[in-house]
Amino acid sequence: MSMKASLPLKTILILISIFILTACNPNAQDSLNGSRPNIIFILADDMGWADLPVYGNLFNEAPNLSRMAKEGIRFTDAYAACPVCSPTRASIMSGQYPARVGITDFITGHWRPYEEVIVPINRTQYLPEEIITVGELMTDAGYATGYFGKWHLGFEDRHQPGNQGFGTVNVYKGGGFFSYAGRMSTPMEVEPDTPLSEALTDLSLDFIRDHQEDPFFLFLAHYDVHVQLDADSTLIEKYLDKEKAEDYPCNAVYAAMVEHVDNSVGRILQELKELELAENTLVVFFSDNGGLISRFDKIPLIEDSKQYIYEGDTLLYVASSNAPLRAEKGTVYEGGIREPFIAWWPGHLEAGKESSALISSVDFLPTFVELAGAILPEEQVFDGISLVDLLEGSEPDLDRAIFWHYPVYHHDEPMSAVRKGKWKLIHKLVNDQRFLYDLENDIGETNDLSTSELEITDELYGILEVWRQDCGAEFPVPNPGFIPEGRYEWGVHPDRN
Repeated sequence: MSMKASLPLKTILILISIFILTACNPNAQDSLNGSRPNIIFILADDMGWADLPVYGNLFNEAPNLSRMAKEGIRFTDAYAACPVCSPTRASIMSGQYPARVGITDFITGHWRPYEEVIVPINRTQYLPEEIITVGELMTDAGYATGYFGKWHLGFEDRHQPGNQGFGTVNVYKGGGFFSYAGRMSTPMEVEPDTPLSEALTDLSLDFIRDHQEDPFFLFLAHYDVHVQLDADSTLIEKYLDKEKAEDYPCNAVYAAMVEHVDNSVGRILQELKELELAENTLVVFFSDNGGLISRFDKIPLIEDSKQYIYEGDTLLYVASSNAPLRAEKGTVYEGGIREPFIAWWPGHLEAGKESSALISSVDFLPTFVELAGAILPEEQVFDGISLVDLLEGSEPDLDRAIFWHYPVYHHDEPMSAVRKGKWKLIHKLVNDQRFLYDLENDIGETNDLSTSELEITDELYGILEVWRQDCGAEFPVPNPGFIPEGRYEWGVHPDRN
């Protein structure tokens, strides 16, 4: 006698319902890999890790970025691949460390002609044309691509984002936060007193509306909060009247610029919700380097028309503070490289999650390519790793090391660095000194442990050496024209026309 197993009718109906719901829901899948969401990458300029309330700031206001963090993932240990703009932007475009790309300083670069060493010059003063960019890869994957705002990876037309894979482009060439209309690659007509951040957001919203039926990749590159500081006068007045926070400069112009960026983020998120695109769009917020405290050349950092606000005040020269982090933009200390990084994708990311995974700006390209369901080309080296597993909730790789090579003078002297786990090694390139910090217990990098933890120091230095050789990192060389009394004098870079 044989018996045939049978399922109860109720169970069969439940299984059929699950199958139908899954088939009808394009977002239902086991992995985010190949899910092909729209991707919006919002990049602030010079905004420090400690500038935002979600990272502890008690004076500046950024409710939309706080909401992004509440509804998405906030990363606490994310880093720019360089402490200045052009190299980090090159790392995002290429998925490579700046030392490999050959752009290790902003374009064109700093120059001290009488220093103890002669520093390397960028191999190209533009993103090399042979680099396969994230724009090209996303276009090849079938995405509409748009780029709006600051570029700073080459000034000639052939080196602009329109020739680096982006289909719709309008680049800001510099010239002020309110005198920009004729300084865009495609001149604009704007209402008087419209901040640059609003105009760039308008361009971005038009792009989203035009491509709402397609998968799209939007790169919105703000110029806020870069010097010379300038902002909407009403916002400045708001912060001048606001009660000051203890142990923070509370520069009203700077705070208003932070709010400029936050307002832009809010408008983007609102548009996604109104177009019913939120659940199919990943929004990433990041910054290109750490916060600026004061200009390297010690001149006022506020735009001329607003300098009266702080006449006779130290805030004419002080933008922000990166405390509890050490130092600022232009250094490989935490204040120069640790960045705000928030990812928002309703229904796909765990809301309110905080991740301490080590992240570098080289990771964005492989992440976006994997989400698009594409494959990285074999003919180019990619230093970054995909963050898709982390976005899905996986635990961080505790063995990962990330690197910096900044062989020029800026707010400090030429240095390299490596971080692995809680340990960070800094190597000063002029005098070969090494410093080791335990960032888990000393986020301010105040206690050098290189002598007491010699084994770890040697291990990290060995890792750093192998990486520099692999990248073809270039180093300072002795300066035969060294003049001790003139060493801090800034000169004109040899490549500057």
